[in-house]
Amino acid sequence: MVAMCFDKGNPCLGVGSFMQKQYEWQFFRAGEVDQVVIRTGQDIAHIGELDQKLWVALACPTRGIEFDSATLDLIDESKDGRIRPPELVAACEWAVARVRDPQVLADGGDVLQLNSINDATEEGALLLAEARRVLELAGLPDAQSITLAQVQERMASLQALRFNGDGVVSAATAEGDEALAGLIARIQELYGAVDGSDGVAGIDRSKAEAFWEDVQALQTWFAQAAELGCNLQPRALALAAAEAVNAVQAKVDDFFARTRLVEFDANARAPLNPTEEGYAALGAQVLSNASESLAALPLAAVTGERSLPLVNGVNPAWAAALQTLREQAVQPVFGEALTALTEVQWDQLKTMLAHCQQWLSECPATPLGAVSEAEIQQLLSSGLKDAVMQLLDHDDAEKEHAVQAMALEKLIRLQRDLLELLNNFVSFSRFYRREGAAFQAGTLFLDGRSCDLTVEVADAAAHSTLAAMAKTYLAYCECKREGQKKTIVAAFTAGDVDFLFVGRNGVFYDRAGNDWDATIVKLIDNPTSIGQAFFSPYKKFLRMIEEQVAKHAAAKNDVVNTSLSDNATKLVTAPKDLAQAPAPARKTDVGTVAAIGVALGSLSAVIVGIFGKFIELGPWIPVAILGLILAISGPSMLIAWLKLRQRSLGPILDASGWAINGRMNINLGLGRSLSQTAKVPVNAKRNIADPYADSHGLRNSLCVLALMAAAALLAWRMHWLDAVLPVSWQHGSAVASAATAMEPAAPAGGAAAR
Repeated sequence: MVAMCFDKGNPCLGVGSFMQKQYEWQFFRAGEVDQVVIRTGQDIAHIGELDQKLWVALACPTRGIEFDSATLDLIDESKDGRIRPPELVAACEWAVARVRDPQVLADGGDVLQLNSINDATEEGALLLAEARRVLELAGLPDAQSITLAQVQERMASLQALRFNGDGVVSAATAEGDEALAGLIARIQELYGAVDGSDGVAGIDRSKAEAFWEDVQALQTWFAQAAELGCNLQPRALALAAAEAVNAVQAKVDDFFARTRLVEFDANARAPLNPTEEGYAALGAQVLSNASESLAALPLAAVTGERSLPLVNGVNPAWAAALQTLREQAVQPVFGEALTALTEVQWDQLKTMLAHCQQWLSECPATPLGAVSEAEIQQLLSSGLKDAVMQLLDHDDAEKEHAVQAMALEKLIRLQRDLLELLNNFVSFSRFYRREGAAFQAGTLFLDGRSCDLTVEVADAAAHSTLAAMAKTYLAYCECKREGQKKTIVAAFTAGDVDFLFVGRNGVFYDRAGNDWDATIVKLIDNPTSIGQAFFSPYKKFLRMIEEQVAKHAAAKNDVVNTSLSDNATKLVTAPKDLAQAPAPARKTDVGTVAAIGVALGSLSAVIVGIFGKFIELGPWIPVAILGLILAISGPSMLIAWLKLRQRSLGPILDASGWAINGRMNINLGLGRSLSQTAKVPVNAKRNIADPYADSHGLRNSLCVLALMAAAALLAWRMHWLDAVLPVSWQHGSAVASAATAMEPAAPAGGAAAR
């Protein structure tokens, strides 16, 4: 059959399977992404057929999210702390294969009905048998359902047994056999410990087999000593002799080579021995037996005799090594304590120990270290090997029950959690239905609002680098409670941000309802709404004016304080007659007054000119006002609109270890639901009289009068009041009257001129 492949992201389908009807999925639109609806058992059973390009997430961490970590650990087959699509699909297929109807996986709950287990398969039959066994041990042989708590209780009791099926035995497993317990402890110390399911360290079968393999290898090695002709026994004696020879072999060979050279030519004697100049150089140093310059000299004076002194007349740097050679090698081989060693004897010693050195070089490298042949023989003949293996065999006999109990726990956990995990991984329906997604850490209350989009982070600095791409206003908060500490990031998606700053405190409630002290430690500034962006330029302008006024006032205050201090100092230090003299009256500077008057006149003229031009616009005044507002707020609103269109959940979760597959936009409607401001209940009674409110009656009255005057002037200018005003008061009639009054005056002036 010819295979056809239409999508690199999916397996190729054969013609026969391609003609089969594909599963009919349902989708909903959220976050500008098509998301699959997962709510039935058939949806779970066919999750592997869904194109992974349609999955919202492609990976999520097993820690740092609001989900049962034990369930995630069971799904995480690679044990790398992350869940990926193949592992999630495998968990779905595993659970579907062990139940009669996959709908039980969608119904949820931690109570598994026995009749829902598919006992038509071998795996299902073993699960059902283990479930009945657990219920029987719990005293409920007739029960038709089993709970997660019952399985966990059974596993806890199984782990407390002497043989719990974890494949690990400890010294306590020996129960009174001191020799066996000591051997297990020795293997554990030399070959490493393995933690059992009950938390007690011990050894498993691989550790025990490695130990006995090394024991057998050492026995074989000991048996090879006679075959190689190494007559020095026991092993420790041969090892000491070989080490003594190896320590001085190079220097002894050097000494006999020098003697042969002197025997060949007596003229070589002087050059081959240290000179007076050399000893003079040594005399200028601080010498010890460990000095390198001393150790470089020959072992003894080279006289031409082929005999190396071992006691007297030897190089002090090598005296101890030669004494060891004499005691550990020369005496055991030649049977007497020689004081000098001839070259012939040296060659015999090396020849005899050559076989020992070969035998020693072939010693197996094991963690056992230095053990005697008698100890090896005693271990092999003690019967402890069979005893250890019997303990492991007995424990392995219980292993199948432990495996099935763990599988039963996994099935119940998947029945309870699988649908929820899919709706927090393949789709984010839990989040968009506002039911609490797995990545939401809790709710932050701060600045008169609640923020539901909070995510736990491990490192705020590293997280903010990627999270800044979300185009969302983010506040990183350090949360503390009863000595515990963690960091969260909260998204402010509605309301103003004027009073959000580093150091501000709030309260964070986690998903369990625990309250934490929260303090802002880092902010990422982004617009929260177009309305907030509209007022942003004016607020910044007012804030800038306030800062400049404050700086100017502070500078003036410093000048005044300095001047007062200087004057006070002068008054204190001045002579008495001068201090009592009256200060001369200060004359008014006419030039200064004139300059101030000119400046005020010019400023008022400019203001009147601008206002006049503005009034001359007539019916275009509203358009001019709108244009002025757009010129000020337009750029800020445009930037806010562009950023709000790009506001996304993806970078926030990607920075927390997720692999988000889509954009997951946060539009204005969703943003308002994620950050809710304080509102007085509808049925509440309010007393709006504030006894501590600031009184601004005069200011408000003046502002109202100014606005009324401006409105009246505008209405008079636009002829809106012509119907109620006298003709002489109307704007057009006043101009006409002025023109009429000027017309007769012109001829009269002309006649007079003539």
